[in-house]
Amino acid sequence: MIVLSLAEIAGLVGGQPHDIPDPDLKVTGPVVIDSREVRPGSLFAALPGERVDGHDFARGAVEAGAAAVLAARPVGTPDAPVPAIVVPDVIAAMGALARAVVERLGTTVVALTGSAGKTSTKDLIAQLLQRRGPTVWTPGNFNNEIGLPVAALSADEATQHLVLEMGARGKGHIRYLATLTPPRIGLVLNVGTAHIGEFGGREQIAEAKGELVESLPSAVEGGVAVLNADDPFVRAMASRTKARTVLFGEAEDADVRAGNVRLADGGRPAFTLQTPTGCSEVTMRLYGEHHVSNALAAAAVAHELGMSVDEIAVALSEAGQLSRWRMEVTERSDGVTVVNDAYNANPESMRAALRALVAMGAVTPGRRTWAVLGPMAELGEESLAEHDAVGRLAVRLNVSKLVAVGGQEAAWLDMGAKNEGSWGEESVHVSDVRAAVDLLRSELRPGDVVLVKASRSVGLEALAQALLDSEGEVAGR
Repeated sequence: MIVLSLAEIAGLVGGQPHDIPDPDLKVTGPVVIDSREVRPGSLFAALPGERVDGHDFARGAVEAGAAAVLAARPVGTPDAPVPAIVVPDVIAAMGALARAVVERLGTTVVALTGSAGKTSTKDLIAQLLQRRGPTVWTPGNFNNEIGLPVAALSADEATQHLVLEMGARGKGHIRYLATLTPPRIGLVLNVGTAHIGEFGGREQIAEAKGELVESLPSAVEGGVAVLNADDPFVRAMASRTKARTVLFGEAEDADVRAGNVRLADGGRPAFTLQTPTGCSEVTMRLYGEHHVSNALAAAAVAHELGMSVDEIAVALSEAGQLSRWRMEVTERSDGVTVVNDAYNANPESMRAALRALVAMGAVTPGRRTWAVLGPMAELGEESLAEHDAVGRLAVRLNVSKLVAVGGQEAAWLDMGAKNEGSWGEESVHVSDVRAAVDLLRSELRPGDVVLVKASRSVGLEALAQALLDSEGEVAGR
């Protein structure tokens, strides 16, 4: 974060200094919400949680080097004072501080949203823009009213680009986030069925995602809306923005397109990147054809910020996966390949991951593919149909074996597979992670490819880790 005094911070967030002996003391470290991440000069934001209250860790944070605590109440005692800036709402104060810091920095803010692919695309954009200058981006999927300010406040005077992922649980969320870190470039990837249970339908999801382009400055002021030409819900957002519109995708009128798309080297996408200023060849390190769309989105942003088509192509070809548990590919010593895509799942990302699995298996004739899938959360009334459809798709793609892990939703995956064809024992439903690990340990053989994927709340990353562990144990489960 830029260096600010405690008095300046109190003024920016409308807070009251409490037990602060030196209001001119500078905050020189990051703003953190986990006391274990405190570094000398940090500001510790004490957030109430479902199981713990950050205020209980305030003293420890200051003892670890924090300059002060951003708190909703005094956190010290007369005998043992703890310096704090007391505010009515800690989360709102973090947002106000982020807004003030971003305004002072004047850095180019790129914001993106979408139902699927946000984090992977954000990672690609960050790796491209790093080649042009210091770039800060959202860690993992810190994309809500807490995580986004934390990410923004890690920027400093040297930062040229701030790349921020914006998520939404309902109407108005993205509009609010855009007030905290006003973007000049806004990217909308797609409108799918993730969180459809909360929103009620794709039209409502599109309404919420489109708040991003509505928040952009006008074209005269430099605003740019980067939209997916292949998604009709996203394309229609062009009418909702005053910014200049740039289209990416396979559509003939897209400004940034991919030609000669193919899968090479075990499922890694290759294509000809086509931009208004020329063409160049790309062969990605990432797995799965779905990354082509992500790459085009990132390329469109980078092109708008002055990168040449050749620079973009090289950067895309060298880019890796920055965030954990997203198509992480690891080959065991016995030749079994584990694809850990367990961070999250929705119908669109499930379908993309299954196609990537099949492409990886097709490299070697006779290579078996395993789809170890868990429930997809927040699908509401569409849950049964969507789980059934994923199970059916596994059969249609000729995945060798489906292992559905969990309760009712997993049973629907298994039911879909069995109803699609006479798979017999090729689809199996197991109750939990340990049962799945036991099954896989007994049946995997060299050369097999195993995809592990489910919604984050299911915790299937433990299964993927167990498959990579020599003893196959699942810690804590």
